[in-house]
Amino acid sequence: MDRRTFLGATAVAATSTVILSGCNESNRQAIDYSKHPKKHDGDTKNVYVNRNKKVKIRLATSWPAHFPIMGTGVERFAERVKQASGGSLEIKLYPKNTLIPALAVFDAASSGEIDAFHSGPYYWKGKNSAFSLFSGVPFGFTFEEINSWVMFGDGLKMWREMYARHNLYPFAGGNTNIQMGGWFRKPIESLDDMQGLKMRIPGLGGEVFAKLGVNPILLPAGEIYTSLERGVIDATEWVGPALDIKMGFYKVAPYYYSGWHEPGSILELTFNKSFWEKLGSEHKAILEMAANEMNSTMTYEFHAENILALQKLQSLGVTLLDYPADIIVAAKKALKDVTAELGEKNRDFAEVYANADKYLQLSRQWSDVSLRNFLNIR
Repeated sequence: MDRRTFLGATAVAATSTVILSGCNESNRQAIDYSKHPKKHDGDTKNVYVNRNKKVKIRLATSWPAHFPIMGTGVERFAERVKQASGGSLEIKLYPKNTLIPALAVFDAASSGEIDAFHSGPYYWKGKNSAFSLFSGVPFGFTFEEINSWVMFGDGLKMWREMYARHNLYPFAGGNTNIQMGGWFRKPIESLDDMQGLKMRIPGLGGEVFAKLGVNPILLPAGEIYTSLERGVIDATEWVGPALDIKMGFYKVAPYYYSGWHEPGSILELTFNKSFWEKLGSEHKAILEMAANEMNSTMTYEFHAENILALQKLQSLGVTLLDYPADIIVAAKKALKDVTAELGEKNRDFAEVYANADKYLQLSRQWSDVSLRNFLNIR
């Protein structure tokens, strides 16, 4: 080795020694710091704080056990939470009427009788008419638009502020996607045919139908078919082909109408607020991520099942129809009247509706030039 090569090699070796020495020094400082951690104001220990802490959550639903998509979606949510938490979070599910009646879950969670529930916000419009807006509005948000408003607009913030008065803390817990307009024992040919009709329909849709001359009735799932079969009601809306076919409505009411009353209805996963606040940060994060997964998975599962079920219904001889034009015109006018009246009676409703409508108008511009245009030319 000549002198120049020797000096070069020596310099590289010296530099490497300095670098390695620096790394060792850095590692030594890190090790020393871990043994004698420096305390900082506001620091929270988040790593494995719940490893040895098991939390049980009593969750009631408004759906029967193993009910397709909605019920099974919650069951899948419970299993995912258990997996993600390493078993430290355990959800005990109570399908409708096994512990709490289907439409009593809101009050039960509010009082702390249960820790959480899965249902639909429009069921509680009797407590506050604004709650129905968090499910959706006739002729309003699609599933993409309402999820956007809830997650990136002011929807979730307003929802949580209003539910907090009832000691509740909600999450979006699924979306039915666009719903069908209902099953009728007889065909509807004009607005006159709606007069005096007894129809099972909840939420704002029910308020609009009432303006059209319909007598809206709220019934839980288990009572709808027999009421329709016996003529207690003349019509019912439920969800869409995937669930409707399992309910057997086509056997007694073969006229199936396309929908506009629930274009993208949000479902809810709601916790008792006091219970939620006592959970550790890791458990909160796991539940939030699992809720977000359920929200999206349930939406796409509805779409996948609907497209198959629609084919099956058509093979069974179901007649697919659109509402007559005079009903659509009357329904849009009725919606304006309903929202104006509810806004005058309830400041919460007025504020949420104004916020949602402003977001919808912005979204409409984009939807019209993108999705609507594409569907028209596809």
